[in-house]
Amino acid sequence: MSDWDLRKLRVLRTLEELGTVRATAEALSMTPSGVSQQLSTLSQQVGVELLEAHGRRVRLTDAAHVLLRHTDVVLAQLERAEAELDGFVRGEAGRVRVGTFATAIPSLVVPALNALRGARPGLRTRVHQAEAAEVYELLAAGEIDIGLSLAAQAPTGHDGRYDRSELLTDPLDVAVPARHRLAATPALRMRDLAEEPWIYGASGPWRDITIAACAQAGFVPEQAHVASDWRAILDMVAAGMGVALIPRLAATGDAPGVALRVPHADQPRRHVVTAVRSGSGERPQIALALRALAEAAARLSTANVQLKRT
Repeated sequence: MSDWDLRKLRVLRTLEELGTVRATAEALSMTPSGVSQQLSTLSQQVGVELLEAHGRRVRLTDAAHVLLRHTDVVLAQLERAEAELDGFVRGEAGRVRVGTFATAIPSLVVPALNALRGARPGLRTRVHQAEAAEVYELLAAGEIDIGLSLAAQAPTGHDGRYDRSELLTDPLDVAVPARHRLAATPALRMRDLAEEPWIYGASGPWRDITIAACAQAGFVPEQAHVASDWRAILDMVAAGMGVALIPRLAATGDAPGVALRVPHADQPRRHVVTAVRSGSGERPQIALALRALAEAAARLSTANVQLKRT
């Protein structure tokens, strides 16, 4: 079957609606001879006569009405396709994949994506839990569109591969055994913990964050135990095996046997960072998701300011 020109089909549809070649030509900004030529070519393409003489005018043949019935279906489907594609342009359709470390999921990622889903129900989202350092590998492999990672310092400078920006600063509280001598010390400071055994991970951003926080307080922490799961760390602290920094995002309510203290004078913070492949943040879907994350982070930061711990 020959390829049909949609313009010719629209000419035929307009002729059926307006009734005359002249009116069709005026409506479509064509000449009457141009209209006739378009319809003659269409007739040759489909292999049947589409017009027949009716006095001084022409009228559509039965075959033309059959063709128009299918034309209406085709044009309606094209309109639907254009509307759906417009949704992609506006960010109302498509897919956004977010890679994130575990502690950001409940209080940051879930509220952000729920709000986004309510505002853009046609936009699909997917969460990929990963270690904070792993999200860059996932971005490079094209498996996620937005990565949430951690850093000891806010991102500075330009990286040709990724566009990075700080999403929020997450306060770090000190976890000490409930019966520890420092559990009731007024105005606890980070440097009061210089001689304590510490619990933190073997590698990755969290190790860097702990060491940087202690260095800022003027000491190098003695790593007594290696752990990265927050529940395991709190259990070891409760057992008197050491002290640790606990990010506010990882707070899970009561921790029996553990005293969580805020070192007000020199409270360390970890930086939660969003990363996207360079230039991709301009895509409407990704821009909307980044905005939703930023709004959720702003609400969370306000809650953190209001949170008081003894």
